[in-house]
Amino acid sequence: MSDVAKLAGVSHQTVSRVLNEPGRVTADTRARVQAAIERLNYHPSTVARALASRRTRTIGLLSTGLALHSHSKRMIAFNEAARSAGYQVSMASLAKAERETMLPALGVLLGQSVEGIVLIAADERALEIIQDVDLGVPLVIAESSGRGGPHNVSIDQFLGARLATGHLADLGHLAIAHLAGPTWSLDANQRLRGWRAELERRGLPVPEPFFGEWTPESGYQIGRRLAESAEVTAVFVANDQMAIGLLHALSECGVRVPADMSVVGFDDIAEAAHFIPPLTTVRQDFNQLGRQILATLLSLIEDVESGEPVHTEPKLIVRESSAAPRLLTTGANRRKATAPRQV
Repeated sequence: MSDVAKLAGVSHQTVSRVLNEPGRVTADTRARVQAAIERLNYHPSTVARALASRRTRTIGLLSTGLALHSHSKRMIAFNEAARSAGYQVSMASLAKAERETMLPALGVLLGQSVEGIVLIAADERALEIIQDVDLGVPLVIAESSGRGGPHNVSIDQFLGARLATGHLADLGHLAIAHLAGPTWSLDANQRLRGWRAELERRGLPVPEPFFGEWTPESGYQIGRRLAESAEVTAVFVANDQMAIGLLHALSECGVRVPADMSVVGFDDIAEAAHFIPPLTTVRQDFNQLGRQILATLLSLIEDVESGEPVHTEPKLIVRESSAAPRLLTTGANRRKATAPRQV
């Protein structure tokens, strides 16, 4: 560090600030120090820094659940936010939340002297287990159960579902089906609640939902069943992956989207704008979520009370897969007389 300071023409303390608190250093000075660091190929010793400051600047991240789009996006967004703030992240990922696997994983993270832990929980079981554990370090939970808590951070899945369902109702659809995710999923349960609440608020019928497994195949299978319905004019699908399969099935059965049936998804995956037709969906701001998780954890590490739980609001992205039902626009039958292909 002394060599870097000498080459950059600054003090040892200024180099330290560039490394640990870059916001306190002018852009000019920061650039000179960074150039010196690159020229000397300097790498700060994390061990030495931890000994000097009694801080490891390391955060533990434990995630439970399948490697789904939204789940992996949460992990990536938090990692990027942490790195930008000068923190390292030690990660453990579990397919299922079980006490026999969660407790050892937490033990490994704590053994690395992490300053705090983030739990990204996909199901209720993970929340139950973590409640009984005394970690000894600050904990922030990223989850969407709706139960709240001052150290919980989430994207409002309930609101996102209401936006999707309300959009279809505003277009004039009266029979709006829902293809939900699996019952163990916190996200799926909140999206199911939001769909039901919006229909009830508008006095529309609430049919029995369909349940998929987050996969295109499950969306395809349920799409074959929906294609045979003479009443349903729109469907809200709990994620874009299932919407892919549903669109495939509707196309095979001669059901045109959106002329015969409107479809709205959830997540706004990169491919959603390139579906046929491009998919109306609900976008989640995972980058903002990652920053909020980190800010909440750092406030606890610095012993600053964070206050109320933090909820990020999703946004409806309207594309070509949703439109007014044909009965309202043309007076014709909702669907052309194209017989569904036999399964």
